[in-house]
Amino acid sequence: MRLSMLSRTPLIASLAASALTGCVDGNNARPELPPASYVASKEQAGEEYVIGPLDQLNIFVWRNPELSAKVQVRPDGRITTPLINDMPAVGKTPAMLADDMKAALGQYVKDPIVSVIVENFSGTYSQQIRVVGATEKPASIPYRANMTLLDAMIAVGGLSQYAAGNKARLVRYNRATGKQTEYQLQISRLLKRGDSSANVRLEPGDVIIIPESMF
Repeated sequence: MRLSMLSRTPLIASLAASALTGCVDGNNARPELPPASYVASKEQAGEEYVIGPLDQLNIFVWRNPELSAKVQVRPDGRITTPLINDMPAVGKTPAMLADDMKAALGQYVKDPIVSVIVENFSGTYSQQIRVVGATEKPASIPYRANMTLLDAMIAVGGLSQYAAGNKARLVRYNRATGKQTEYQLQISRLLKRGDSSANVRLEPGDVIIIPESMF
């Protein structure tokens, strides 16, 4: 009986190892994104900017300085300017908000010319890059045209001491399909080895999650 139990021990260990390997392979089954160059070969404009909560706006009404104002978008997504109370601003482009302001001021001023200038950018969540987990300073970063993983990691100060950078993942929401997909990232390979193939292009709304190492 004792010999029989001993003979089963390697088999049990082998099965356990196989099960563990299967778990690891399952975790690494996320697709990878194509590499991006450190500098875009051609700089292109990104998506049109959408105003978000806490953005700083400069509302300029031509020839009507008393109606012009510098305002901050409130957390509820609205702004207040002279003659206009609680104008919704979040979710609009500066041009759209200028048109709405023009229509509202048209009750008091003949043919007003309104410009909306965004001075400090926060943006909506759908336009931010959020980096969380084992980084020096987790943060939400306003997306910039042609932004890459390297740019985001510079903005948050790189990986923390215990980060498992090569186990990081990127969560991307597809607005067309309403689904989100997780991609595998190799941040340690990018930052510590300078492997340019690990640098990937980011899109507005991406979330980068960096776990800590188990050891």
